[in-house]
Amino acid sequence: MSDELKKSGKAEDEGVVQGGPAKQEKGPELAIGRGLDIGTCNLVSAAQDKDGNILYRSLRNAFIDVEINDFTKKMLTKLGVQYILHQKRMYVVGNPAFELANIFNRETRRPMAAGLLSPHEADALPIIRLLVSQTLGEPARENEPCFFSVPGEPIDVQMNVVYHRDIFNGLLTKLGFKPTPLSEGHAVVFAELADDDFTGIGISCGAGMFNICVSYKTVPALAFSTSRGGDWIDNNAAMVLGMKAPRVTAIKEKGIDLVQPRNREEEAIVIYYRNLINYTLVNIKRRFESAENMPTFSTPIDIVCSGGTALAQGFVDLFAQEFKNVDFPLEVKNIRLASDPLNAVAQGSLIAAMQ
Repeated sequence: MSDELKKSGKAEDEGVVQGGPAKQEKGPELAIGRGLDIGTCNLVSAAQDKDGNILYRSLRNAFIDVEINDFTKKMLTKLGVQYILHQKRMYVVGNPAFELANIFNRETRRPMAAGLLSPHEADALPIIRLLVSQTLGEPARENEPCFFSVPGEPIDVQMNVVYHRDIFNGLLTKLGFKPTPLSEGHAVVFAELADDDFTGIGISCGAGMFNICVSYKTVPALAFSTSRGGDWIDNNAAMVLGMKAPRVTAIKEKGIDLVQPRNREEEAIVIYYRNLINYTLVNIKRRFESAENMPTFSTPIDIVCSGGTALAQGFVDLFAQEFKNVDFPLEVKNIRLASDPLNAVAQGSLIAAMQ
């Protein structure tokens, strides 16, 4: 069983019955304050123990429906695989759902799409409710502060961020937390730019969106998102290669060098990576130049990238190549990855919560 799925036994919550292993372990005593990164691909929580160590817990934000019968239930329980019974349907959630999808060449289903709750998944809410409760665990006390990530306002599509934000606000309140939304890009700034007086550009390179924040001394001078992310790369590469998107995702996660692609599949992925990076930089430039009352940055700044889409080998090199092709409005001294790319948004949210 994966370490990330520790809640066990059976519990009922608005029609959801959870099945799985019977063992449940008590975690370490935690300080007050939680951070939660609500990503399209993964959910990540951050908390601090009494010794000052930051502890992370992650779950893949995905599920897949399977045939419901006693044999399947017993098999999944024996293998330690999480499943949910909801309205006469049976679902496998988290990492096992992704693994099963690859084995059977099926698409995983996601509670979220393009950075927001999916309007096309009727079962999204009960499943995301369970996944969030597992990722966060119990609050250390009632109304414990919890900062959770939300997308910046999208600039290239019409999306209702308000609905998404308020749904999670209500969900976290019911779980016993006092929630506060924080834009993803701003969370990256909190996690990575303390030594620069929280001045610079944080980019969360997610599966559903890229979230950007231009910050000046902790204040977000510019924050927005674009509708292109890792899923956009996967879907477009899959279309030209004649395969399903999860296969492209698996190729990426197995390991790819964006500077030295080895075959046709990797070349297609690099083409869309390059296009996405250029698209992001051009939109930062346009938004900065058109915004009013922008602060004056007296010294060169850092651009820090986080998120699973930025993990591919050669990402920073490819980013630097595309940066040279854009007449950027700010002087930049470093383009770098976050020290912990997968956990940076959760870490930045935790830092804000503990303040």
